[in-house]
Amino acid sequence: MQSPTINLADPPADLNITPMPIEVVEAYPNLRISRPIIMSGAGDGSGRLFVASQTGEIYSFDQDDAQIEDPDLFLDLSDRVTYKDRENEEGFLGLTFHPKFKENGRLYVYYTTSARPHVSILSEFHTVEGSQNRIGDPNSERVLMKVQQPFWNHNGGTVTFGPDGYLYIGLGDGGKANDPLKSAQDMSKVLGSILRIDVDSRDEGMPYAIPQDNPLVGRSNVWPEIYAWGVRNIWRMAFDPATGELWAADVGQNDWEEINLIRKGGNYGWSLREGAHSFTLGGGKGSGPNPRLIEPLVEYPHTDDWGKSVTGGLVYRGKETPELNGYYLYGDYVSGRLWAMKIDPESKKVIENRPIAWQQLPVFTFGETESGEALMSTMMGGGRIYRFVAKKNDSAQP
Repeated sequence: MQSPTINLADPPADLNITPMPIEVVEAYPNLRISRPIIMSGAGDGSGRLFVASQTGEIYSFDQDDAQIEDPDLFLDLSDRVTYKDRENEEGFLGLTFHPKFKENGRLYVYYTTSARPHVSILSEFHTVEGSQNRIGDPNSERVLMKVQQPFWNHNGGTVTFGPDGYLYIGLGDGGKANDPLKSAQDMSKVLGSILRIDVDSRDEGMPYAIPQDNPLVGRSNVWPEIYAWGVRNIWRMAFDPATGELWAADVGQNDWEEINLIRKGGNYGWSLREGAHSFTLGGGKGSGPNPRLIEPLVEYPHTDDWGKSVTGGLVYRGKETPELNGYYLYGDYVSGRLWAMKIDPESKKVIENRPIAWQQLPVFTFGETESGEALMSTMMGGGRIYRFVAKKNDSAQP
């Protein structure tokens, strides 16, 4: 049975909220990349870090080169990516590498185009044959999916491979406010959901296959690609490499931000609910738990102390900062605050939510190096990337 949602602004007495002994420092102080929206290793043993700009350029460099200033251009998709400052939820939004990237050179991207009406594209690319530094081939695009977007915002955009080898895609509800098309509760529409597809196979007439254990397979008038639904605009989601759990932060609208553990066939409530609360415009009833819906692990209110736009992160499983092992790192784009959350592995109840002090710039996104070290970015100051380290003990004797 799911534990009740915890309101982090009114925490239970047994929730550990003491500050983390962690410092946030610039990982690459000489590096500036405009709007660094993705940071990822490729899992190929190369030790390269790939950083994508929201404008469509993907750069790469040695993850251990703290003095990097001029990264290599790995793949430039700016000729087909649409990004406008006034419509800043569009652009290049997702990048992930095939689990066998070292052998097959395949990567997957999600971006918006200049087409009108708005369109999001999920595509496969591969690297240039015989290239020594394995650069991407812009001419190798194979479009897997085109998603019609009714408005410019709420595009979601996370793409990531699960431990099952399938590709997961997080889609927003299509935008505007109040989910006007009621997409998130309508499985005949693809928006407002998390998709799961098999990119290593193809069903007849399709550029991919649908896993036969997807929850809607066999039902009529639905998208069988859907894995979970009832989400507004996930920013971002990530698998815990140790447990296989899928964490997702869903950006709220009027009052509440939320974090969820995603499970197959789960309905996460939007727009019947916002967080664990009735959303009147969406038709929800009552303020208590709804047995048909999966309530968030945690929620926090729209206040100056907390924020107004959650930025989902990842569960730390690196080696350089053992103090963070098993903590889910996340922040808020508006308030710039950071936290480290931990759950009980058996009950899944949240047992810690500890603040991490830093400059409180807008928390844009999280990522990690190939070796599993957590990174965080802000678009401020030209686009900067940070890492997490244990605080030095100032009182220690030499």
